[in-house]
Amino acid sequence: MDLLVETVEPRGVVRLTLNRPEVRNAFDDRLIAELTEAVLRHGRDPAVRVIVLAAQGRAFSAGADLGWMRRMADFSRSENLIDALELARMLQVIDLCPKPTVALVQGVAYGGGVGLVAACDIALAAEPALFCLSEVRLGLIPAVISPYVIRAIGPRACRRLFLTAETFGAQRALGLGLVSDVVAADALEGVAAAVIAALLAGAPEAQSEVKDLIRLVENSVMDEALLRESAVRIADRRSSDEAREGMAAFLEKRSPVWMTPDPEGEEARACFHDC
Repeated sequence: MDLLVETVEPRGVVRLTLNRPEVRNAFDDRLIAELTEAVLRHGRDPAVRVIVLAAQGRAFSAGADLGWMRRMADFSRSENLIDALELARMLQVIDLCPKPTVALVQGVAYGGGVGLVAACDIALAAEPALFCLSEVRLGLIPAVISPYVIRAIGPRACRRLFLTAETFGAQRALGLGLVSDVVAADALEGVAAAVIAALLAGAPEAQSEVKDLIRLVENSVMDEALLRESAVRIADRRSSDEAREGMAAFLEKRSPVWMTPDPEGEEARACFHDC
């Protein structure tokens, strides 16, 4: 059985589905390697526009596989470090992916599963979804996921949730900023389709640069250097081929070249012209 199921639509939407429902889509070294490779490969593919991370079964991801973690407990410190770095690299690859990433959280996300959610650009949760940063109850700490979770919900909320390991629902995850929207379980795919349509209306190179811009600004102080860098970036973008095409398409009331005809295209085109 494939641990990760990949589907690619002609319009450039890639769906990566965690496929270990018997263990609530917990990840081990094999799934970590497969997910890392898949995101790297699709992230480099110019034909790919959006990467969706989903899961099979009732759970999104229970985090690290406990059987795998038990085996790791008998490994040396250096072996554990190598293994932990692979998990850290997987999250970094998702976070730094140049393509927009969307997590569809249909069920529980525990431990490292919360890290997967936090590393994606957009996370949509079904109302029954539950979240828990459960590491301390196992004598562990949420170390490699902490940069993404702390960035998403802030250090104050993490102090409570990392320490108590309490379970919280989708509405609280929304209030914390961990997820972008909470919808009925049977509406999750429909809302995802609308979000994907909106993403397909954007220029792909501009979207990649937007992600890089956010990383720059969130790690910078508001000084003259940042003001100049932001001015340089918009000046360069104004003279880009994408910007010329985007402005021309808007003024001529047509779709830009990066929007290909597809069943969701009408909604995407409406989003483009209504902006």
